[in-house]
Amino acid sequence: MASTDQSLLDLTDKETREKLSLWDRRTDAMAPLTEKQTDSVLEIRAAAETLSVPSELPIEDLCSLSSRSLQSPFTATVPASTEDVLLKGFQMLDMDSDRIETAQQFFAWFAKLQANMDQDDSAKYRKTRDDLNCYQEQCDAILKDVSAALEQLDSLQKQYLFVSNKTGTLHEACEQLLKEQAELVDLAESIQQKLSYFNELENINTKLNSPTLSVNSEGFIPMLSKLDDCIEYVSSHPNFKDYPVYLAKFKQCLSKAMHFMKIHIVNTMQNLTSQLTKRDPMGLANADNAFTLYYVKFRAVAPKVRSLIEQIEQRAEKIPEYHQLLDEIHQCYLDQREQLLSPSITSTITELTNQNSKDHCALVRSGCAFMVHVCQDEHQLYNEFFSKPTPKVDELLEKLCVSLYDVLRPLIIHIIHLETLSELCGILKNEMLEDHVHNNASQLGAFDAVVKQMLEDVQERLVYRTHIYIQTDITGYNPAPGDLAYPEKLEMMERIAQSLKEEQMKQMSQEAMFSDVQLEDPDGRRNSNVGNAEASRLQTSVSPADLHGMWYPTVRRTLVCLSKLYRCIDRAVFQGLSQEALSACIQSLLKASDIILKNKTQIDGQLFLIKHLLIMREQIAPFHTDFAIKEISLDLKKTRDAAFKILNPKAVPKFFRLNSHNAILEFLLEGTPEIKEHYIDSKKDVDRHLKFSCEQFIQQQTQIFVGNLEEFLTKVAALKTMAIQGGPTYSLSQQPWAQPAKINDIVMATYRVMKSKLPSTLQSMSLYLANRDTEFILFKPVRNNIQQVFQRLHTLLQEEYSGEDLQIIACPSMEQINLLLSVNK
Repeated sequence: MASTDQSLLDLTDKETREKLSLWDRRTDAMAPLTEKQTDSVLEIRAAAETLSVPSELPIEDLCSLSSRSLQSPFTATVPASTEDVLLKGFQMLDMDSDRIETAQQFFAWFAKLQANMDQDDSAKYRKTRDDLNCYQEQCDAILKDVSAALEQLDSLQKQYLFVSNKTGTLHEACEQLLKEQAELVDLAESIQQKLSYFNELENINTKLNSPTLSVNSEGFIPMLSKLDDCIEYVSSHPNFKDYPVYLAKFKQCLSKAMHFMKIHIVNTMQNLTSQLTKRDPMGLANADNAFTLYYVKFRAVAPKVRSLIEQIEQRAEKIPEYHQLLDEIHQCYLDQREQLLSPSITSTITELTNQNSKDHCALVRSGCAFMVHVCQDEHQLYNEFFSKPTPKVDELLEKLCVSLYDVLRPLIIHIIHLETLSELCGILKNEMLEDHVHNNASQLGAFDAVVKQMLEDVQERLVYRTHIYIQTDITGYNPAPGDLAYPEKLEMMERIAQSLKEEQMKQMSQEAMFSDVQLEDPDGRRNSNVGNAEASRLQTSVSPADLHGMWYPTVRRTLVCLSKLYRCIDRAVFQGLSQEALSACIQSLLKASDIILKNKTQIDGQLFLIKHLLIMREQIAPFHTDFAIKEISLDLKKTRDAAFKILNPKAVPKFFRLNSHNAILEFLLEGTPEIKEHYIDSKKDVDRHLKFSCEQFIQQQTQIFVGNLEEFLTKVAALKTMAIQGGPTYSLSQQPWAQPAKINDIVMATYRVMKSKLPSTLQSMSLYLANRDTEFILFKPVRNNIQQVFQRLHTLLQEEYSGEDLQIIACPSMEQINLLLSVNK
């Protein structure tokens, strides 16, 4: 064992040295030393080299050391001889008294020493071995006791398992018995529950056949619920024995119960209707309180049948028989209401018609208001009886509203006045649909349909009458002499306005004088303020040309017609009518302008047209709509050309060609008519005529003022052109028509015309247009043209004439022309 331990120690030392050699190898060191650590090792090595030799080192070993390694301190402690050294060694081994004289004693001593050494080395191992043996003996005893205990436990487990098996078997047997008992109980309860539905048949039959049965009794509704449950259960189990028989019997009971309910509800309603009609049928229909009586009586009866109707409504969604019964009750209720209301509504509408026979708007308004109240009251009364809606109510109300429609429609289709028709559109569209129907759509659905139909009839009649109105009163309008009395009527209105203004100013001056005399009057300041405000109002009064009554009749009629149509008809229809009306109005204005131009002066006709076109453009601007319409036309030009081509005698041989040049095939391909679309914009048409009229006015006024000068300048330009193109040279002053005296006559005549006619022209513009900005815009091109003509004339005179000739010509300077134009502007 010691050798084994020694070998293990040697192996461990070897491995340790090998591992230590890996710590600080040059490559891949396991524990590389830092530079500081390396320096520390070197310092330790240097210090170790100077250490003194141990004193206990043998002399033989000491002698083997080099003299270099021996230091002076050691030499002082070296023993005197080898014997001293050995003596000290024996003393350390406690062998002072033993002497070894022979080899046998040495070997004996050595054997003893070795035995002591071995004994010292293995003492701790022997002690450990003895401890382990003791522990082993104790463990063996414990294991023996545990084995005995386990044997006892095995015996107890076997006994427990035996008892447990017996107990489990007993429990299983008990549970099985309890389970069978529960199954039998459930089966009995299930059979009893199933039989309970079938057993109820006799009880239900007994109650239904009882002479004292009443649908208002407390047990009737529970009986209905039970009957419904029975029918539902039997219907869901068609595999039961006698299923058809019991289902038929239950259905028969249900029919009998529903018959009782139907008889009760129907008799209640019919008796109530009979009572109301028997009172005084003629007087009741015409009485003011007839409707009140009808609604009060029915509301009083409603609680008596409400509970039954609720039961029917709850079952109507699931059971078809109840749904059919509910429909019959609805029909009965609506029939009774119709029987009561129809005569009263008819008489009321007749009475309203007689009262408003000449006022169609009042008739429509009162009739529609009456039907609105009828629809609302009928829905409220229906809700007193029923909780779920039905479309039959709206059908009845629509039938009642149709009676109003039947009375109003013949009147509507005979109305010829646009004002009445447009007012009717406003009543039906704004008051009825937007105010009443929009706020209560659920109750006024039937009224909504009838009013929309009535509105469509009114709009259709309005469109038809508008077409006729445009043709007769705008296109076919024949102006009276007073309509074309321009500018007399404007001058007359101007004089009247001026006289009224003078009278008001005179009256205001008198009031101001009176207020100055009454110095102590506290209201003097207020009167003065009123006078100032009135004066300012007169200064900003509307010109006679802008008064609505002074417009040409076709313009006034067109704008009034469009204003009435704008909110009454659909946008697309309005666009078509507006285009037609504006086109007709423009044609009437052109016709009137021509008549005024022939009867009066050219400027009167032009300014009349310009003014009314400006009025039209201004008045149609607020209409937020597109005045353009699309027209589709069929162009048959290609068809005509193809027909002429195929009828040509030269095309006869081509009829029988079997290629693409066949005449019939070419006719079919080339003769297809084209569909063309083009847009007509009446608003742009107004602008176009206005632009043309203004340009014509500017051109003609320029011609009136400086026409002679333009003609002269045109001759000069033609003469210059001929000279440039190789004609003979010329001297403009030598031409007979361009001599200074002739030019002087032309210039003076032009100047006199401007001086005489310019004020009247501006006055006419002010009278017709009555707007400084418009007058300035319209006259500015005329002024510019005049200035340009004189500027060209000045340039020409400076180039072609001498100073003496210029004095003879005596052309006004540009400053004089500008002064003349600015004074009369």
